[in-house]
Amino acid sequence: MSKLKKYWREIVLFLSIMGPGIITANVDNDAGGITTYSVAGAHFGYSLIWSFIPIILVLTIIQEMCSRMAVVTGKGLADLIREEFGVKVTFYAMVVLIFSNIFNTISEFAGIAASAELLGISKYILVPLCAVFVWWLIVKGTYKTVEKVFLVACIFYISYIISGYLSNPNWKEVGLSVIRPQITWTKTYVFMLIGVVGTTIAPWMQFYQQSSVVEKGIKIENYKYCRLDVIVGSFVVNIVAIFIVVVCANTLFTNGIRIESAKDAALALKPLAGEYCFYLFAFGLLNASVFSACILPLSTAYSVCEGMGWEVGVNRRFREAPQFYSLYTAIIIIGAAIILLPGVKLIPIMLVSQAFNGLLLPFVLFFMLLLVNNKRLMGKYTNSKFYNFISIAVIIGMVSLSIFLFVLVFIK
Repeated sequence: MSKLKKYWREIVLFLSIMGPGIITANVDNDAGGITTYSVAGAHFGYSLIWSFIPIILVLTIIQEMCSRMAVVTGKGLADLIREEFGVKVTFYAMVVLIFSNIFNTISEFAGIAASAELLGISKYILVPLCAVFVWWLIVKGTYKTVEKVFLVACIFYISYIISGYLSNPNWKEVGLSVIRPQITWTKTYVFMLIGVVGTTIAPWMQFYQQSSVVEKGIKIENYKYCRLDVIVGSFVVNIVAIFIVVVCANTLFTNGIRIESAKDAALALKPLAGEYCFYLFAFGLLNASVFSACILPLSTAYSVCEGMGWEVGVNRRFREAPQFYSLYTAIIIIGAAIILLPGVKLIPIMLVSQAFNGLLLPFVLFFMLLLVNNKRLMGKYTNSKFYNFISIAVIIGMVSLSIFLFVLVFIK
C-alpha cells in the first residue's frame, strides 16, 4: 500500500510541476512548423521521418540545460547573460531577438488568417478577436491560469494525430522509413531536411523555457520532474510532427499534389481524406497559431526585460511591470496589424525571421554552454564530460545547418 501511495505521490508531483517543457516544445509546431512538415510530407513522402529521431535528442538536450540553469540559479537566461557577459552583449542580442520574434509573431497571425479562410470566417474578424484574446489572457491572468490554458491548447494538437489515422497510412512503410531511411542528397531534399531540423530549435525557446521555470518557482529537489517534463515535451511535439508528415505523405504525395503552405495542405486534403480530416487540420492550424501568438511575444517580453533588469512576470500587474506588458502589447499589435494590410506576402517574412534566428542561435547556444559549465553558478550541477561532448556536437550541427540554410536561401 505504501508503494501505491508513493507511486500516486510521484504522479501528483509531476502533474504539479509539468508545464514549461511541454508548452515550450509544443509551440515548435506553430504555423511555420506545420507548413514545413506539410510540405515535407507532400513533396518527399515518408523519406524525412527518420530525422525526427535525432531531433528528439537535440531538443531534449538543449531544453534540459535551460531548465537546469533555471532551477539551480533561479534566474532567466537573459538575466544570466547580462550578469556574466555585460549589458552591451545582452543589448545587441535582445535587438536581434526582438526583430526575429516580431517576424515570427507576424507568421503566427498569418496562420490565424489562413485558418479563418479555411473555416469560412473573415480574417478581419478572426485576427483582431484572437489578438484581443491573447492580450487579455496574459495581461489579466496569473501564471497558474495562463499555464493551464496553454496546457489545454497542447491537448488540441491531438487533432493532427486523429487526422493522421483518418488518412489510413501504411504503418509498415512508415516504420521502415525510420529503420531504413532513404536519403537523397539533392539540393531540394537537403533544403527540406534543414527546414525540418531548423523548425525544432529557435532562440526564443531557450529564453522562454528558462524564464517560465523560474516564474513557476521549481526547486532543485523536484528537478527530476522538471527534466521529465522536458523529455515528455520533446517526444510529444515530434510525434505530432510525424503525424502531420504522415497525413500529407499518404494523401498528397501519393497523388502527386504539390503544396506551399499549411493552408494548401488542408484544402488538398478535403477531397482526398474527407471533410473530417480537413476540418481537423484547419482547426489544428488555428489552435497552433493562437497558442504561438501568445508565447512568442511573451518570450520576447521575458527576455528583453530580464536583459535590461526590468520587472518581469505574468503574476505582476501592469503597473508593477509596465515595460514587460507594454512590449508584449506592442508585438501583438504589430503582428496582427501587418497581416490585416492588403497584399502582405508571408514568404519573405518567414525568410527574414529564419535569417534572424540563424544569426542569433549560435550565440545563444554558446553562452548557454559557458553558463551551464560555470561552477560558481551551477555548483555540482554543471554538465558532465559526456554531456558536454554531446552538447557541443549538437551546437556545431545546429550552427552548421543554420549557416547552410542561410547560404541556400540568400546566396543562390
